[in-house]
Amino acid sequence: MSPAILRFFAERYEQIEVRYDAEQRTLWVYLRPRHRPCFNLDLLSEIKRLQEAVQRACAGHDETSTPVRFLVGGSRVKDVYNLGGDLALFAELIRARDLAGLRHYARACIEVLYLNAVNLDAPLTTISMIQGAALGGGFEAGISSSVIVAERGTQLGMPEILFNLFPGMGAYSFLARRVHPIEAERMILSGQMWTAEELYHKGIVDLVAEVGTAPQVVMDYVRRQERAGIGTLGLIKARNRISPISFDELLDVAMIWADSALRLGERELRIMDRLVRTQNRNFGLGPSESDGSNVIPLLG
Repeated sequence: MSPAILRFFAERYEQIEVRYDAEQRTLWVYLRPRHRPCFNLDLLSEIKRLQEAVQRACAGHDETSTPVRFLVGGSRVKDVYNLGGDLALFAELIRARDLAGLRHYARACIEVLYLNAVNLDAPLTTISMIQGAALGGGFEAGISSSVIVAERGTQLGMPEILFNLFPGMGAYSFLARRVHPIEAERMILSGQMWTAEELYHKGIVDLVAEVGTAPQVVMDYVRRQERAGIGTLGLIKARNRISPISFDELLDVAMIWADSALRLGERELRIMDRLVRTQNRNFGLGPSESDGSNVIPLLG
């Protein structure tokens, strides 16, 4: 194992699990957030630190020599990929009229999702492996990768419109690069949930795996790249050239999201409060165990 990879594994994480496959040059990263499967600020900080460690390990390499050729993002939470943003924090910040706090959270999300969307500006390909519900910010994280693998029947969607908000951490930007912008708007405004199969037919999900087989499907995809990797990588680069995504674009939309969030009233905040309580029940947390973070509850 190279010194760069050894240094990489010296990093310590509390809410993510990392496994390296040297033969396939694949880094498997599993989210295991504290208490609930949402993007709390500490988790976002760990993901950013991991991304920076991978960038250091890949610096000076090209696709043929890089120690990390594929970065796969999954989850260790049963039936959940990620359920989105920290609604309890949002409600707290909105009630306190703390626009700076909302913007800080939004920027932390954008810093992570932008790097994922541009393959860390490294000679690697990001892959989302979705084996459970991906809602709101979890949906945005899932579709930020260059390749999206989701298991059959998995529920994905953006329910933010139910409490009068919109998904502001990249949903519009990422969707509009895979479907027509009008279709992206309709999806966002519908609050609807879709299965992996439905999103495959829309052109959003790249590969649909049978339940429990997503890791094998990802490994098969990686093996195929040994034969067709030049063409596939070239196509991904062409896609990014034709429809580039910029940090400023994502950040500007995230700031619109923060401004919009601050305008929510007590009715919408009470909906968030109810969602917090629902998530506490769903994940077996009592009031004393709650850390103040939250996600949108599983639907259906």
